[in-house]
Amino acid sequence: VKKGAQMALLRMARVPPPFVEPGVSVMNAVGVMARDRVGAVAVVEEGVLHGIFTERDLMLRVVQLKRNPEATSVRDVMTSEVKTVTDTCTPDEAINVMLVGHLRHLPILGSDGKVLGLLSIRALLEAKFDDLSREVSSLEQYMANDGPGG
Repeated sequence: VKKGAQMALLRMARVPPPFVEPGVSVMNAVGVMARDRVGAVAVVEEGVLHGIFTERDLMLRVVQLKRNPEATSVRDVMTSEVKTVTDTCTPDEAINVMLVGHLRHLPILGSDGKVLGLLSIRALLEAKFDDLSREVSSLEQYMANDGPGG
């Protein structure tokens, strides 16, 4: 079951993850976010995760403080204490980490510590919804075929 869960989690994530290096400008990071249509980018240098830069970081640490996005480095405004999960984590475990931590994005790390993917709460919840819809359909079919008097 663990192997299947592992594959499922990476299938839901952005692989490879959208990322920038710590020294790039906020404007450059926003360009990557716009191009990839994501709300966050991993901040990675030489394969090592240094932080995450999110729409919330942009709003609270750049726009609200009236910092110049072309002159501000991502390293100065990113979230550096990043919650992560490993690629052996199940989707249910990942949802729990995200809900408890009030997170919308979660980097997935391999056993070597490298960032394999970036998971969004939206992708996780859409997948969970699809699973539940399939279960309901199966139960409805079962009841229709093998119901009372069947």
